Amino acid sequence: MDATTRFGRLVVTVLGTVFGVLVGLFLFRRLPDTGFGTVEVLLTLATTMLFAVASGRFARNAFPAYNVAEVAVEGPITRDGDGSLVSPPTGATADDIVEQIDRADDDGAVEALLVKLNTPGGEVVPSDDIRLAAERFDGPTVAYTNDLCASGGYWIASGCDELWARDGTLVGSIGVRLGNLNLTELGDRVGVSYNELTAGEYKNAGSPFEEFTEDDRDYLQNLVDSWYDEFVDVVAEGRGLDDEAVRDTEARVYLGGEAAELGLVDDLGTRDDVEARVESLLGESASVEEFRPQRRLRARTMLGATRVAYAAGAGVASVLGNDDEVELRL
Repeated sequence: MDATTRFGRLVVTVLGTVFGVLVGLFLFRRLPDTGFGTVEVLLTLATTMLFAVASGRFARNAFPAYNVAEVAVEGPITRDGDGSLVSPPTGATADDIVEQIDRADDDGAVEALLVKLNTPGGEVVPSDDIRLAAERFDGPTVAYTNDLCASGGYWIASGCDELWARDGTLVGSIGVRLGNLNLTELGDRVGVSYNELTAGEYKNAGSPFEEFTEDDRDYLQNLVDSWYDEFVDVVAEGRGLDDEAVRDTEARVYLGGEAAELGLVDDLGTRDDVEARVESLLGESASVEEFRPQRRLRARTMLGATRVAYAAGAGVASVLGNDDEVELRL
């Protein structure tokens, strides 16, 4: 934090605190004395503290001490990322991350963007939404990964100016997969039938309750191939690589050093090295602020309820699992 920022914050905070004292004295000086003015003093102090906190927050916004925003993409990439009552509420929430990047872009103090990528990938469109948000950012965008940047994570990295990794980082998996769980044989064994009304020949293609035909396979494979072609185009354009070079990776993952040799990674280094790179791009010292999602009260309440419900369920399962060896299988 430079001297100007410190001085500006100090002035705003002091003025706000003094104003709080004056407001407290004006409001409470006429109250009847109780215990040698204890009531008036306490109320005035409370008012002063409120104004001091408010002025401090205003000062931090008016005189920000950062010039680089950092946004994290960690865990599986989904649209909402809140989990369910049978799965932990983890993962990278695309809408939240896009909001963080856009907020950083609108912040006049932010001159560069750091994107932390530690993800195995996830859904196609949410990944692309994050990539587009990174591309929209007006300033240098540097992505870095310590552990894993695969599939959808690499899709996002293609929207950044640079990608850094560590020697032991796994990078790549430029490919698409679409799974199909078929329960028809299980239904026959347990005597369960499933009736479904559809319109359109391929409406139920891939349904777990219908036989998976060759026509279904060809239809769904075409979808996967189309997604893959788009993935290759995104990576080739974003990373400045030839289409064939991207396809030659065959969806493999590489350690950081080999990924750098193939052009999948720009450079190798630690988090400090990445920050030094940002400073060189800006031509000034970097002060990083981690941007977090701004959830509405209802969303925070629902997420909290989900976490509590999952924790309770996990606790019950752990108790049963230890003694009774309860398992759920399909």
